Amino acid sequence: MTRTWLVVLFILPFLIACGTTHADTGELTVAAAADLTPAFQEIGPLFTTQTGIPVAFNFGSTGQLAQQIERGAPIDLFFAANKRLVEDLAAQAIVDPETMKVYAQGRITIWTRADSSLRPQQITDLADPVYRRIAIANPEHAPYGQAAREVLERAGIWKQIEDRLVFGENVAQTLTLADTGNVEVAIVALSLSVQRDGYWVLIPSELHPDHPLIQMAAVVNGTRHSESARRFMEFVLSPEGQAIMRKYGFLLPGEIIER
Repeated sequence: MTRTWLVVLFILPFLIACGTTHADTGELTVAAAADLTPAFQEIGPLFTTQTGIPVAFNFGSTGQLAQQIERGAPIDLFFAANKRLVEDLAAQAIVDPETMKVYAQGRITIWTRADSSLRPQQITDLADPVYRRIAIANPEHAPYGQAAREVLERAGIWKQIEDRLVFGENVAQTLTLADTGNVEVAIVALSLSVQRDGYWVLIPSELHPDHPLIQMAAVVNGTRHSESARRFMEFVLSPEGQAIMRKYGFLLPGEIIER
């Protein structure tokens, strides 16, 4: 065997290794609705342990996150609290329509601190002036705020309490307003209510039929981590992921109430 062939045989494994397509293990950036915070803080580390793929979350109101993605923010995957905004991004070819999946439905509650003497039982109780400040997420861009506004309007008390409303930037901040005592009561996500020390009562989804909080995810077009993004979506929809979502009160895809 000539010296040339020996050199070729020596470097061939390295050439093959360099040419091989490796699994995508770069950090995945997920924009996620604020109501997902506690669930995804559990799901993220489990996913990383099982796949080796690190995940960074950007939690916020769905409307604001959608605007960031429209403006080209470096996001790989979007988990929204309102499927309409994902559909709008797909219509603009900003997310891949073939990856769109409904993954859950959120629910809303009336929440007060555990040490509060106030115990509202139904939405019309908030008309009582004893509730001097009432927090909801900003309906301009937060799906939970839109649902809260619809409930208050359908109950006929929106105008009555409008000057007592305090708006959170997203539903997580809205809960913090109540938890820190800045307001007496807040209308927030069930997924956040169950992990805080407080009193809460569920608002039936039938009271906000125009804003049913059906949540959808999609992979952002052009991401360098599309494989990892699809794997994370599959993990959320796996039995392990769905068990965590259920723990935080989300309705799962087979349980969703449209109207």
